[in-house]
Amino acid sequence: MKRLLAVLMVAGGLAAAAFALDRAAPEFGPEEHIFAPVDDIEWAPGPASLDEGAEYAVLEGDPGAEGLFVMRLKLPDGFQIQPHTHPNFERVTVISGTFNLGMGEQFDADAAHTLEAGSFTSMPPGMVHFAYADGETVIQLTSIGPWEIDYVNPEDDPRL
Repeated sequence: MKRLLAVLMVAGGLAAAAFALDRAAPEFGPEEHIFAPVDDIEWAPGPASLDEGAEYAVLEGDPGAEGLFVMRLKLPDGFQIQPHTHPNFERVTVISGTFNLGMGEQFDADAAHTLEAGSFTSMPPGMVHFAYADGETVIQLTSIGPWEIDYVNPEDDPRL
């Protein structure tokens, strides 16, 4: 009898947890399944916060609104992103190419960490970092919007 009671308590707890997750799903993700076959991903020039030559595709959410979003950036060979910060966590997965990531207020290619396809990095809000691409590079960026990029040196900001 005690064993049956324990099983029922565990099952009830799991059901309550599943119910809570189900109710919270729209806050943390889509209400329906998203499919993004690679051939269907639509690339556009930009975003405006990066120098000309970059392309982006939003896979989930809206980088300009509050909430979770996932976007990809396609960077041409040699593309540089000067030292900057973000107000939210930034999680980056390298899809193809080589993404070089360094920390600090000065762009220093020799101090960057090399992240090849399949690599991942996660940075806390406010961390000053810079990057550059070796070969055409595609990264997937996951964060909480609205997405902002604040350059250490305002003259590096292509929006100005």
